Amino acid sequence: MEKKNDLHFIPVTDLKGVGEKTAVFLKKRGIKTIEDLLWHLPVRYEDRRTIKNIIDLSEGEKATIVAEVLTAKKSLSRYSRKSSFVATVKDKTGTILLKWFYGSKQYLQNLCRKGNLLFISGQVSRYGRDLQIVHPDITVLDDEKEIDSHSNIITIYPEIEGIKQGVLRNLIRQAFEDYGSSIEGFIPLSLEEKYSLVTFKKAIIEIHLPPNDSSTNDPGIIQGQYMERLILEEYFLFQSALHLKKSMINSQKGISLKPDGELFMRFKRHLGFELTHAQVRVIEEIKKDMASDRPMNRLLQGDVGCGKTICAIFASCIAIDNGYQVAIMAPTEILAEQHYLTVHRAFEGMGINVAFLRGNMGREREAIIKGIGQGKISVIVGTHALIQSDVVFHRLGLVIIDEQHRFGVIQRKVLREKAGLKGEKTGIALIPHTLVMTATPIPRTLSMVIYGDLDVSIIDEMPKGKQRIQTEVFLEKDRDEVYRMVEEEIKQGRQAYIVYPLVEESDKIDLLNAKTMARHLQESVFPSFRIGLLHGRMTPEEKEETMLLFKNSRIDVLVCTTVIEVGIDCPNATIIVIEHAERFGLSQLHQLRGRVGRGRHPSRCILMASAKKTDLATKRLKVMEETTDGFIIAEEDMKIRGPGDMMGARQSGIPDFRIGNIVRDSAIMSRARAM
Repeated sequence: MEKKNDLHFIPVTDLKGVGEKTAVFLKKRGIKTIEDLLWHLPVRYEDRRTIKNIIDLSEGEKATIVAEVLTAKKSLSRYSRKSSFVATVKDKTGTILLKWFYGSKQYLQNLCRKGNLLFISGQVSRYGRDLQIVHPDITVLDDEKEIDSHSNIITIYPEIEGIKQGVLRNLIRQAFEDYGSSIEGFIPLSLEEKYSLVTFKKAIIEIHLPPNDSSTNDPGIIQGQYMERLILEEYFLFQSALHLKKSMINSQKGISLKPDGELFMRFKRHLGFELTHAQVRVIEEIKKDMASDRPMNRLLQGDVGCGKTICAIFASCIAIDNGYQVAIMAPTEILAEQHYLTVHRAFEGMGINVAFLRGNMGREREAIIKGIGQGKISVIVGTHALIQSDVVFHRLGLVIIDEQHRFGVIQRKVLREKAGLKGEKTGIALIPHTLVMTATPIPRTLSMVIYGDLDVSIIDEMPKGKQRIQTEVFLEKDRDEVYRMVEEEIKQGRQAYIVYPLVEESDKIDLLNAKTMARHLQESVFPSFRIGLLHGRMTPEEKEETMLLFKNSRIDVLVCTTVIEVGIDCPNATIIVIEHAERFGLSQLHQLRGRVGRGRHPSRCILMASAKKTDLATKRLKVMEETTDGFIIAEEDMKIRGPGDMMGARQSGIPDFRIGNIVRDSAIMSRARAM
């Protein structure tokens, strides 16, 4: 009798045959409910509709036969003491061996009694002169009339420890029998009809119980449309959740600000260069957002050097013109300081107070915090120091967050909530506008997943005169030539970066490291040049001092780790050498490459790679040589490494989909978003 209920809440133990032991095995695979069981989808199918004669079998093929048992016995291997169980079976055309290396001998003897008629499926191999099937799937038939009931398409599921495939198939079939009427999809019927979709119920049934009357020889082809329908279901549910989240944000009250104020127009007049079309478009999008009484939630994406910061400064002008403060938060002190210097220079001579807030500032920090609370400081730039409890804003109207994927959700939320603004008449809390920036190009599909609740602006145009960075791959045998290139640049008054994957020597990994190589380069390679060292284990003060020396051209070659990946701006640096380049992700290599090409001089990026690099590594480095487009690189990086590794697992924000793969199924994600 079929049962009805919400499958999400029905424990799998309600199925007949699922005892305590089986439930434990299922739970290890995350299967706790009937819904979980039905989402445990097949990985492939075996077509057992065609029964072959033994004489027609070939080594290496998967085949189905019906044969009678001649003999069955335990057999000792010639080469070891391990035993196997071997049965010889025959049909009207010949004989073949069935072999098991493990399993209950008593169970196998019962199956393979002399005279038993077996329905057999498996991969054919050769043992000496004989053909054999190792660990076949067998069923005992009462007579030949039973053959048709077993000649069908068989689903093969991901392995679950302690549960055989046949048992799993029976459990899933029983789940359909008991609860089939309760299977419902999330996509409304109106949308299914509009887009001519098969129903969710039909799709999941056909995936688990493929029809036997199909004319195709490949069951996988039959299931393609149904699998797409299930992935669409999953993505539609995800996009609906994002839409709900976005609607909740849009229902919040923001601050309606008038654009094109005095400071905005002054800054525009004194720019000294022409904005790109992309920058103009983005600034207009920001102006429209900030004029609304809903809080702006906008992601600003753009490659290294495209001019995102200028757009952020224009947004700051709008907030300041309307009597509000601006908070700019960056993940590292180096990047935060870079923003501070840029903003400070932009507002120089305009009467706008800009402060840099960091840890360990002593009395200077107290004065800055007091100025923030009194509203005397208009722009506050810092790291996590901005969200410490003693920082109280006077009127925070705009929050700008750089490289947002490096922050936790809670940190971003805390900063927004520090605004402490309320409507004058309503007393309702007002949410400040938020602009999120990233120089890490993110593929469109990934952007839909991570930042689906944000409006997205993309700067896809570089400023006029922006240098194209020449990128080349070199091997260890070319090292002397690479060092000559570095020497040539320094002799012309330029500076160089040399990047290593490790800070110091490791017993586990045989790679060059920054500390050892800094000494070697100073003593043996560039004795007449000034070598500096920068890595993540240095104190903030040491890092700051080293970077200042480099920016002031008092260091010729900066030996470093990936600590320079973001936020370092030294226009005089024209060459970067990245050691063991095959060890880095493409997006990271692109970010490192962006440390040069920031001035008016031609720049180069040298990728030092191992001669033993894999074909995949060769392909990846070829991408770096061929393009400087960060979005193309990001797409390739995601295909190669997957979205989680690409973004960094800790802060990636990428949900765990049951079956959807956002690299493979990007088109389906776009369909779900458009529905």
